[in-house]
Amino acid sequence: MQSNNTAEFGKWRSFFWPIHRWELRKFLPLFLMFALIAFNYNLLRAYKDSMIMTANHSGAETIPFIKVWAILPSAILLTFIFTRLTNRFSREKVFYIMMLIFLAFFFIFAFVLFPSQDLLHPNHLSDRLQAMLPSGFKGLIALFRNWTFTLFYVMSELWSTAILSVLFWGFANEVTSVGEAKRYYGLLMIGANLAGIASGQVAILFSGDIFLSWIPYGKNAWDQSVLFLSCAIIFSGILTIAIFRWLNIQVLRHSDTAQSIQQPEKVKMSMRKNFAYLAKSKYLICIAAIVVSYNLAMNLIEVVWKNQIKNLYPNPSEYNAYMGEVMTWMGVVATVVAIFVTNNVIRRSWTITALIPAFITLITGLAFFLFTLFGHTESSLWISSLLNTTPLMLGLAFGSIQNSMSRACKYTLFDATKEMAFIPLSAESKLKGKAAIDGVGSRIGKSGGAVVHQGLLLVFSTVAASTPYIGGIFLIVILIWILSAVSLGKQFDALVTGKSKLVIPSDPVPKPSSVLMSEGA
Repeated sequence: MQSNNTAEFGKWRSFFWPIHRWELRKFLPLFLMFALIAFNYNLLRAYKDSMIMTANHSGAETIPFIKVWAILPSAILLTFIFTRLTNRFSREKVFYIMMLIFLAFFFIFAFVLFPSQDLLHPNHLSDRLQAMLPSGFKGLIALFRNWTFTLFYVMSELWSTAILSVLFWGFANEVTSVGEAKRYYGLLMIGANLAGIASGQVAILFSGDIFLSWIPYGKNAWDQSVLFLSCAIIFSGILTIAIFRWLNIQVLRHSDTAQSIQQPEKVKMSMRKNFAYLAKSKYLICIAAIVVSYNLAMNLIEVVWKNQIKNLYPNPSEYNAYMGEVMTWMGVVATVVAIFVTNNVIRRSWTITALIPAFITLITGLAFFLFTLFGHTESSLWISSLLNTTPLMLGLAFGSIQNSMSRACKYTLFDATKEMAFIPLSAESKLKGKAAIDGVGSRIGKSGGAVVHQGLLLVFSTVAASTPYIGGIFLIVILIWILSAVSLGKQFDALVTGKSKLVIPSDPVPKPSSVLMSEGA
């Protein structure tokens, strides 16, 4: 495949820009849409953490409770809504509806909920609850105390699930073939990573200490940062909708691919049947296991890491600025990987490409946990002294390196291989399987990590005291991830090469031109 691609484009163009001229009308809008959606995703990551971590009586202990008691039920509800919408409307209309739901919320938060937080937050009742309950319930009480911030955190988290994973990638998988995906997706990741760099710089820019008195909003610099960040997110979302509209009207409705998109065969299934459908296929179960494992592993590490950031940067502006720096470096690393690694490795072996993120997460995660647990030993103190820093700052640096490297691999190698795994499937498998896996599977992974943290917090009261147990669970999760990726790689290669033809029992009768997936391996 690599040799054919090189002969088709030439050596250097095959490496950097394997796109035909006639494909630009479809590729460039996809590129811009993904970049804008990723810009919002990265901006919201820093924004939501700064909001919760530095809120009144809040901290890293709040995040596990939010992910269990707020995000998981919200993700299930959103999956239900998405399933209903897809049964009634075309994918294009569903895209508009879902985007407008999120943009409307961010507008209401910026101009109604955030300015009214002193009136809306039940601080007196929360103080009484804190006096009655054990200290391990601090995070649960903070979730209730700062409920508008909790709601913002939930919607920010669901942006990655609903808009990035389900809507965009579901759409992209419909309008691209496996061959196109091997050339397109690596380049799409470059756009997303450049957007990550931009979002990091925007977060830093809007996190300064300057208060503009001529703007009738807020009492301090952070309040105005909320306004500017919200406006940037809303504008980016509106521009995404405009590009999506142009792509559908000017390109897809006049192409052969458009026929299957504009009038797709409706397969009406309830959310319960979605999961029953998912359970019938080893192939889909392997995709779900990879998604759950990644999110579980990252959540286990991030709570510990964010607790260290809060200890060093308790001010929301400083916290947001630091997260902006991390996102910038994450984008730089991911861009380099996307340019020089993703497209070329993925053309050679899907399995090897899928395993790289798992091993990167394993190696960097082990380094972070080891230094966090043994940061006050003589050797660690000697290293800190040699580098003219403190053990806390050095541990934070290891955590930042871990997060940057793992996220960079996620945005390039992990996402590209996961989305490619859906392409050979039937229309029903793509829609229903993807909605279940991305809509709830990722949330189960994050909520699973939150359940672990929550249980340990109720026992040990602090994140620091529970860290040794988190490290052991992390290793088990990575092992499951690796085994699932190897199994899925074998099945994917068999599907693409035609050596295996798998059919899920509830699949509709396959069309002669379709490449369907089934359970028989």
